[in-house]
Amino acid sequence: MAHELIDSELLALLRSVDTPTVCNAIEVAQGKRGFSQFTRGTMVSSAPKGGAMVGFAKTAKIAALAPPKEDQDTIKERRMEYYRYMSDISGPSVAVIEDIDYPDCIGAYWGEINTKVHKGFGLSGALTNGVVRDLGDLAEDFPVVAGSIGPSHGFVHVREIDTKVSLFGISILPNDLIHADLHGAVIIPKAVIDSLKDAIHKLFASEKLILDPARRKGFNFDDFKRAWEDFEKSRT
Repeated sequence: MAHELIDSELLALLRSVDTPTVCNAIEVAQGKRGFSQFTRGTMVSSAPKGGAMVGFAKTAKIAALAPPKEDQDTIKERRMEYYRYMSDISGPSVAVIEDIDYPDCIGAYWGEINTKVHKGFGLSGALTNGVVRDLGDLAEDFPVVAGSIGPSHGFVHVREIDTKVSLFGISILPNDLIHADLHGAVIIPKAVIDSLKDAIHKLFASEKLILDPARRKGFNFDDFKRAWEDFEKSRT
């Protein structure tokens, strides 16, 4: 299973840091810049003061602008297949949903009911290019990072399950490791998972070289120049 690739200590560390830190740490782990598997544009977070969601992607596609063309029995059967799929987890997981109506999304798939159902299944949060609503009534500790906020569910229905999805400039496959918060989302390459813990701590040490002097009373340009030279030598 995919979740065996991540140990509990790394999982706790990832949940304690923000997504920009993870982006930087991936570069440290890879030893170069140029990593690009992060979202573009501004997303909205249902819990901007909450922590990050971390988990392996459980994916699906939805639509809501128009009524489904398939018969209702097919739609109902796929809906139950979707919930069965989302409930079948045994490790850290994130729901990743592409609304194929984007950029004209109008149907809020994520609201009080779906967040509480998915949290009950054990998922860590939801990432979508679609709509979120019920902001005062969402499940606690279940962040939704979405494309927009809106009041209605429209004709929302599930189109595909366990498939490649695309949102905000990235394509996500089932079981990709996701880290997301109020800044957006990043796909953590499987090749760096084993080295990511050390990379995060190395990043913290590097940042201290500039942050510690900057906090000292009397910090001036000469202090900055010396600190920046040390920082430049250590960073990726």
